[in-house]
Amino acid sequence: MIRATLFLATLFMLSACSEPSQSQADARSAGDVPAWDGAKNAFAAPGWKSGDKAVWEKQLHHRAQTQNEYLKVD
Repeated sequence: MIRATLFLATLFMLSACSEPSQSQADARSAGDVPAWDGAKNAFAAPGWKSGDKAVWEKQLHHRAQTQNEYLKVD
């Protein structure tokens, strides 16, 4: 009984050794791109061109302003 308990405890402690690394360098993907280069599909906002940072920032500003409750007050 004691041997089985020790074996299971050792097995449980060693299972943590197989945990993958969670460092910042490992989390980064080699394919990371800036946000304005991201969407090149049918789900992009109308009038938005992929790769144009100025248009991307304009779209973000427009979206933020349409969600601004102070501007919706009549």
